[in-house]
Amino acid sequence: MVGGGQLARMMGEAASALDVRLRALVESPGGSAGLVLPNAPVGTARERAKIDALVAGADVLTFEHELQDSEYLTALAERGVAVRPSADALLYAQNKLEMRRRLDALGIECPRWAEVATPRELERFGDEAGWPVVVKLPSGGYDGKGVRVADSAEDVADWFRGAGPGGLGGETRVDTALLVEECVPFTRELAALVARSPSGEVRAWPVAETVQRGGVCAEVTAPAPGLDPALAVRAQEIAVAVAEGLDVTGVLAVEMFAIEGEGRVTVNELAMRPHNSGHWTIDGAVTSQFEQHLRAVLDLPLGETSARAPWSVMVNLLGSALADPREVYPELMARYPGVKIHMYGKEVRPGRKLGHVTAYGADLADVREHARGAVALLRGDIE
Repeated sequence: MVGGGQLARMMGEAASALDVRLRALVESPGGSAGLVLPNAPVGTARERAKIDALVAGADVLTFEHELQDSEYLTALAERGVAVRPSADALLYAQNKLEMRRRLDALGIECPRWAEVATPRELERFGDEAGWPVVVKLPSGGYDGKGVRVADSAEDVADWFRGAGPGGLGGETRVDTALLVEECVPFTRELAALVARSPSGEVRAWPVAETVQRGGVCAEVTAPAPGLDPALAVRAQEIAVAVAEGLDVTGVLAVEMFAIEGEGRVTVNELAMRPHNSGHWTIDGAVTSQFEQHLRAVLDLPLGETSARAPWSVMVNLLGSALADPREVYPELMARYPGVKIHMYGKEVRPGRKLGHVTAYGADLADVREHARGAVALLRGDIE
């Protein structure tokens, strides 16, 4: 696996249970995965010699994040390395413009969008689609980075660095075009997770509701409360169609906007790997997204994806007022004995994703209260 963050750390737990020998290329030995994985050479996705050493003797190469050297992944595949997902599939998680083009070709509903390379093109789209609009860098963004809601081209002036002497009114094109989308009047955000093996077997988890704060996933509830069953089925069908249409191997997360008054869902983002919206599956589903990803990339039969309880709620720990949130374990464990804690071994920084907790049970209000209360303790928000 290329990548040494919390996803690799949690993948290691699933690999250990199956006695799958996971070797991860980590950015730092003191990083989230480097602290716990026994086989964790240090390097980055751009160091080809390190990738060569990583895949020596391995059955399959997979990834914790999409920021990969696609050209080299193609070369590895030509040498006989099993690269899953493939570089061809990964392109659509790496480049949002390519993703939109491909989903349009597959007939999958997306927000109205355009490729814009000048401020004038952006203004034209906004005037036609309505302001504000959502402007995205085609690649490199995550957790809300590289995404802005704009009321005019002025709001992304720094992204038009190639604009000519005419300033924002000029038609000099930037080297890399931007993606602009309409602001979808959604009622809530959903995440549909599926896994697909090279043999073509596909499994889907219950559709979850996600809550974002500052562009970062803060809370996930599975299944999405009160979602029309027909709309839930439609969301799963779309996720399966994307996985098959893009020839994805492994876990695929399809983030969607629900427009419930119109009975529609529209695709927002894709991630070809285990995803924050699927962390609830570690404790709340028969097969976690991490175990399933291993099964899928190794072309093993996929596991059951049904929920263990009527409701699961996962809440992220985003920063803490405590130097070491573990100091509240005695109180947290006594007060919320049913909550499952997952810490990532990270140094505390403001807003940093330090871990998550999951609660599950038959009463949604109680489950939410326990998950939120546990995270409040870890944050140091309450005495």
